[in-house]
Amino acid sequence: MAESIFGIHETAFRVRSARAEVLANNLANSDTPNFKARDIDFRAALKDAHGDFGSSERFEMARTNSKHIAVESTSSTSAFLMYRQPTQPALDGNTVEAHIEKAKFMENGIQQTATLEFLNSKIKGIRGALKGE
Repeated sequence: MAESIFGIHETAFRVRSARAEVLANNLANSDTPNFKARDIDFRAALKDAHGDFGSSERFEMARTNSKHIAVESTSSTSAFLMYRQPTQPALDGNTVEAHIEKAKFMENGIQQTATLEFLNSKIKGIRGALKGE
């Protein structure tokens, strides 16, 4: 993987964008019977994309038994998409808890904005360096 001038923040923005889509989907389906709320494990997705947060070492799946299924390494966030455990599931089987989803969506949005601000300041710094400021 080639190192980006934006470091881990480029990947963080992509993962946060994917997480925003998942959380919005949860909210959109809050009244759908048997819909199961999902979320992305942000830390695991970011760690997979960048090793141990900056180290170049990555862990690969090892097959210790011939009956194990071979798994290819992936940088997609779908591998880190998990079902949320509800505190009070609805009688219709829906596990979306709107107040929790809204809070997670807002938290993710704030973190995504912070990532964008960091990237923007990095771009301004590079632009200034190129202009000789």
